[in-house]
Amino acid sequence: MAEPILIEICVDSVASARAAERGGAQRVELCSDLLEGGITPSLGLLEAVRAGISIPLHAIIRPRAGDFCYSEEEFEVMRRDIAFAKSAGADGVVLGVLELSGRVDIPRTRLLIELARPMSVTFHRAFDVSADLFQSLEDVCDAGADRILTSGGEQDAMTGMDMIAKLVQSSRARISIMAGSGITARNVLQILARTGVREIHAGLGTPVTNPMHQRNGRVSLRKTYTLDHERTQVLEQDVRQLKLATEA
Repeated sequence: MAEPILIEICVDSVASARAAERGGAQRVELCSDLLEGGITPSLGLLEAVRAGISIPLHAIIRPRAGDFCYSEEEFEVMRRDIAFAKSAGADGVVLGVLELSGRVDIPRTRLLIELARPMSVTFHRAFDVSADLFQSLEDVCDAGADRILTSGGEQDAMTGMDMIAKLVQSSRARISIMAGSGITARNVLQILARTGVREIHAGLGTPVTNPMHQRNGRVSLRKTYTLDHERTQVLEQDVRQLKLATEA
């Protein structure tokens, strides 16, 4: 009998993390600012989520939004954040560093991985914007990460299924390939069947509205104009539906 599919849910709050666990997720990736693709969560958030769930927690280590080529100062921040994540009880970290050429920065990535041990290490979707996915696969293996999160170099895992399948084959079980981006209960079986992955990463954020009575629709504090009372949250039933779909 095949082992169950491992489901990792991306969360940005204690409430979403708890909903992910109740819905049957086996792991959460904790981020802040998901509108920017996720950056390092605060120590306070990390500690609160760690105290609120019992399943493994992986914290993203990303000092800012934008590209993945970091200055010396930004790299030092990443090193410190890994130490904070370890001290706060994280089970793993999620990171990615590229060179200006778009190739994986092996020395820096290896150093961060060594600092993170014995925590698990995922190389995140910086992989998907690298110059050559197959070369990047070899580079991440060389650096020593445990898994790669990828949409196959496309916007979502459905579009990138064929490439993800090729990466799984090319990995030759040296590293876990985790499919992510746009995975739902409706498409997960097709993605699993086509790619052969055994780990999936999903967001499942559902728009929720701030219950405040006072709102000013003329003002947004976000650089990309959206109403500040709009946000997303992971719902337990959506995670449960995804898990049930993987077991069909």
